[in-house]
Amino acid sequence: MIVRSIRQKLVTVVMLTTLAALLVSIGTVIAYDLRNYHKALLGDMATQAELLGHMTSAALTFDDARLASENLALLRIRPSVRAGAIYDAKGILFASYRAPGERAAFPVSPQTDDLRVSGDDLLLYRRVVENGELLGTVYLRAEYTLVARAVDYLSIAAGVIALAMLIAWLMTRRLGRIVTAPIVALTETAREVVSTRDYSRRAPRISDDEAGELVDSFNAMLGEIEQRTGALETSHHAIAREAEERARAQQEIMDLNEQLEVRVHERTMQLELTNAELEVAMAAAKNANQAKSAFLSSMSHELRTPLNAILGFAQILTSESLPSTLAQKKEFAGHILKSGRHLLTLINEILDLAKVESGTVTLSMEPVALADMLVECRNMTEPLAQQRKIRMLFPDAPDAVVQADRTRLKQVLLNLLSNAIKYNREMGAVVCDCSVVTANRVRLSVQDTGMGLRPDQIASLFQPFNRLGQENGSEEGTGIGLVVTRRLVELMGGEIGVSSSVGVGTVFWIELGLTQPVPSAVGEATVLTLEHKAAPAPLADHSLLYVEDNPANLKLVQEIVRFRPDLHLLTAPDGHIGIELAKAHLPDVILMDLNLPCVSGADALKELRSDPRTAHIPVIALTANAMPRDIERGLASGFFRYLTKPINIDEFNEAIDSTLAFADTRQLAQKARNP
Repeated sequence: MIVRSIRQKLVTVVMLTTLAALLVSIGTVIAYDLRNYHKALLGDMATQAELLGHMTSAALTFDDARLASENLALLRIRPSVRAGAIYDAKGILFASYRAPGERAAFPVSPQTDDLRVSGDDLLLYRRVVENGELLGTVYLRAEYTLVARAVDYLSIAAGVIALAMLIAWLMTRRLGRIVTAPIVALTETAREVVSTRDYSRRAPRISDDEAGELVDSFNAMLGEIEQRTGALETSHHAIAREAEERARAQQEIMDLNEQLEVRVHERTMQLELTNAELEVAMAAAKNANQAKSAFLSSMSHELRTPLNAILGFAQILTSESLPSTLAQKKEFAGHILKSGRHLLTLINEILDLAKVESGTVTLSMEPVALADMLVECRNMTEPLAQQRKIRMLFPDAPDAVVQADRTRLKQVLLNLLSNAIKYNREMGAVVCDCSVVTANRVRLSVQDTGMGLRPDQIASLFQPFNRLGQENGSEEGTGIGLVVTRRLVELMGGEIGVSSSVGVGTVFWIELGLTQPVPSAVGEATVLTLEHKAAPAPLADHSLLYVEDNPANLKLVQEIVRFRPDLHLLTAPDGHIGIELAKAHLPDVILMDLNLPCVSGADALKELRSDPRTAHIPVIALTANAMPRDIERGLASGFFRYLTKPINIDEFNEAIDSTLAFADTRQLAQKARNP
């Protein structure tokens, strides 16, 4: 029978535990990745087949094999696709494509819709059907490297397990001494005492834990035994008493052993508790992963919904086989514009949610007067309420001042008010109220007269993309606004709540902390009103230089400027050409994209500012970089205005007019100074 030391047992337990944890975790990761690879490859091949079917439907209809071959040639950008073919409606090979080095033959005739794995290949047959008529069949063959990936993962896993086991073994060998050293020292001392009968020896105290207490007790026992032994040597009459003392010492050892067993049992219970906590943490991680998957699925659905309308109506407008009248074209364009704005709103709300959840939102806490805030919100929401014939009731100007971020508080109130208007009944009402709850808390409430919410709907109210059954309703929405609203209120140190009655209406309320108003530096507040004035008629024709590398964006601006006879448009496809055109033509205004090839828009601006000939020309940034920090950075770098894509035509024209007015005013001032 092999007797193992405590140290060996400790190393064995740690190594086995580490091995089991590594096998479970690595096996789970490998299985998860291989499953995702299989699903992603199948979905990608199905998508490729659908795209090829749509792209070659016209070629099959008009018997244009060259166009079909050109479409199949696009598969060269997908190295994993080794071969592809198009069969006509009679099953005859119409066009084909082979990847470089591919020699395998194509099937003689196509099969019905099928997607299967054959050895190391993934074979896909997909019929091309247009208006209920079978035009042909798409055939694709791609590499299926699931086995190779599995072998690679297993090789990597073996290396990782070996390295981890080596590290665990080294650490256990190193750190195990901390646990076993006191017990080993005690054992060696006990062995020496037993073999030599020298009770003057003492076990060294290495630690201050239970093992140290055991050493102290053992040393005390040795001292007692030494004393008893000395007494025995000095007096033969104390033999009986010495036996009793020895029995007592043995009893103490037994007690110490029992205490040690109790301590071991306690440590075992602690280990079991730790394992239970680990299982709870793993379950929480699994739930979080499932929640993430559900969130991504919902987000995909919400993004695809407006995209479906945009792409669908755009296809109708561009299709020669689906003629439409001018009125229909305007209607379709309206649907595209409405869906595009909805998509932009959705993207902005997703970005807001991402910033809030990641903790990157920065708040500027300051005293905010509720009276002014409610007036602003009322002016912004009353037009929407009037369109729906809904009465808006606001409290008399409250004198409360709360500690909050002004912009974020307005965002919260506008979201609650707009929801109360959207989900209200016709000829209904929205009541906004303000009341002081405690000496340092104020409550703002928004009440509607809509259909109300059931208790189960209230429980799911603050979940992303959960619109409580309104997904197929007439009102557009994302289901994100209330999630962002709650997080913003909490970040401002407030609280949000809701109460509702089915058939009566719903009340949303927020509570914020009160504070003292900031003393004004003047006796009376000065109210500045900004009125939209029509741009003055241009003094003369102006030139506008647009630097943009995207042809579609360039075409859009050309179409907008076409309706401006006062503007002459110059275009440049990159920063270098834009700089040269600016120096050659000296335009009145420059529109600059930031993400340009070769020279970025910011670098082009620096070069224009460094040249005395172009330093005075105002430059407007027109870019898709729409984050607040991007806008702040762009304005700080010297751009006169900062416009974001997609283009709002009214805002675009206003920016051009105001910039031209600024340039004309500055030019007149220079002429006055230098007559």
